[in-house]
Amino acid sequence: MKIFKNDNAFTGLEAAIVLIAFVVVAAVFSYVVLGAGFFTTQKSQEVVHSSVGQASSSLELIGDVYGIKKSKSAKIDTLEFTLGLTAGGSVVDLGKTTLTYSDSNQYYTLEKVTATSLGDKQWCIFKRKPDDATTGDVVQKGDQYVLRAKLQPTIDVNHKFTLEIKPPTGATFAIVRTTPPQIDNLNLLY
Repeated sequence: MKIFKNDNAFTGLEAAIVLIAFVVVAAVFSYVVLGAGFFTTQKSQEVVHSSVGQASSSLELIGDVYGIKKSKSAKIDTLEFTLGLTAGGSVVDLGKTTLTYSDSNQYYTLEKVTATSLGDKQWCIFKRKPDDATTGDVVQKGDQYVLRAKLQPTIDVNHKFTLEIKPPTGATFAIVRTTPPQIDNLNLLY
């Protein structure tokens, strides 16, 4: 009788070791994949929330936009308008907000000042409503802020322009208006 020596047999212990190795590798792989998936999901949620905040403007125009005539001139040099928060809008810091003026001939940024007497290409918070509103530059729920902007050069009759309000967060809010065919001391811009 001849006995053959064969090392090809696979014992139960070896099978168990290989099976455990596969299970461990699969568990580590699934943990990494699930962790990456949860991280990606969290990041995409953050992106959605921040983009919704950026895409929607928290400011809205309340009432009309008025043009105030420069003394002894037939041109408008000052704009006045009221801003407030949109329904559900988050607070806006006007101290970090930028105003820009543009028309077919020019484009410039207005400088914010604290005084109500304005120089050329400046803007300010002229009045806060109600009178007990916060004295700071932060527009909160229920507050209305009357802003004034002094233009240079002054604008004439039938002049179309855009005044963009750029808050630190949120979308740019554009006011597009045209001056009337006749300039009075106080003009409703449409």
